[in-house]
Amino acid sequence: MQIYEELVARGLIAQVTNEEEIKKMVNEGKAVFYIGFDPTADSLHVGHFMALCLMKRLQMAGNRPIALIGGGTGMIGDPSGRSDMRTMMTPEIIQHNCDCFKKQMSRFIDFSEGKAMMVNNAEWLLGLNYIEFLREVGPHFSVNNMLRAECYKQRMEKGLSFLEFNYMIMQSYDFYELFQRYGCNMQFGGDDQWSNMLGGTELIRRKLGKDAHAMTITLLLNSEGKKMGKTQSGAVWLDPEKTTPFDFYQYWRNVADADVLKCLRMLTFLPIEQIDEMDQWEGSQLNTAKEILAYELTKLVHGEEEADKAQEGARALFSAGGSTENMPICELADEDFKDGSIDILSVLHKSGLSASRSEARRNVEQGGVSVDGEAVKDVKAVYARSQFEGEGMVFKRGKKKFVKVVVK
Repeated sequence: MQIYEELVARGLIAQVTNEEEIKKMVNEGKAVFYIGFDPTADSLHVGHFMALCLMKRLQMAGNRPIALIGGGTGMIGDPSGRSDMRTMMTPEIIQHNCDCFKKQMSRFIDFSEGKAMMVNNAEWLLGLNYIEFLREVGPHFSVNNMLRAECYKQRMEKGLSFLEFNYMIMQSYDFYELFQRYGCNMQFGGDDQWSNMLGGTELIRRKLGKDAHAMTITLLLNSEGKKMGKTQSGAVWLDPEKTTPFDFYQYWRNVADADVLKCLRMLTFLPIEQIDEMDQWEGSQLNTAKEILAYELTKLVHGEEEADKAQEGARALFSAGGSTENMPICELADEDFKDGSIDILSVLHKSGLSASRSEARRNVEQGGVSVDGEAVKDVKAVYARSQFEGEGMVFKRGKKKFVKVVVK
């Protein structure tokens, strides 16, 4: 199976401009392709994960990726999938975020000479003369067509700023510049970027009389149609300081039964034949599939050692078969104890298992809290300082949240 056919089999491809031409280029390793990343935070997140995996797959097949960091477009903000305008960032913050991105991307992509490039569109966008730019690019864009684009239509009711309205033109200009500077002949992106990507191919055709291509990646949605990579506490980040390797592992370990095989196909590098065999799995076998998914993705993002630790910690809690040393830890200080003891509500709050004491009370009253495997039903339960010494105590809320509590 060649790389294009594998992408289809894994369910990764949503839309393409010219399938036969793209298939030929990708399979022969002749694609010089780019994917854009706007530096809206100091870490990539699960929403970027699919794009990074796709870049890795295509590079392994001999194609050349360009990671385009949006140092320029980041000053405007992409309206796609947004109900409101993004917060404006300073140039210093944007540069810091760009630096963080490159470090994380290097785990997926080989940036050595001739293998891949990282480019910042601030190089050409920030120096543009507004009047010259309008004369050069403006005549090639129909406002009527732009307003029909999905990324703009969904914003029209709440209001679309002229600043954001420029985004499609800026992204199209990126493709035009990359085509001329580096021979970039293809753009990949999320399926919500389709209109912007077509703008780029059309600009290249009109200005240069040459063909360029676009392909969108299937959005990573769960069985309920919602974007994956979000939790109640926010995004699932690739930075271990923002989302620990253990929490990252747990996110994937807890995906719905209906989503696990799709995630294995789209995100892991396991052979497609091996994943197809899991189609018949059910019941407890699906838990095994979730462990495989969580381990493979944690290894990909954080390395094998961290993946081993995360799996060991999870098994210690859920299977009583591993070491508790790799569980997430909360350290209590002497001042947390009153007369040598601490109550259950304080532990739940300080450990982050509950957002407040009132929420902790509800958690206990609803029967969702246990300590060292024993259910806690008394909201006035207290624990002596000595109980947290040594190995500590494992506090669990619900089926998925737990922490080992120790004293400093």
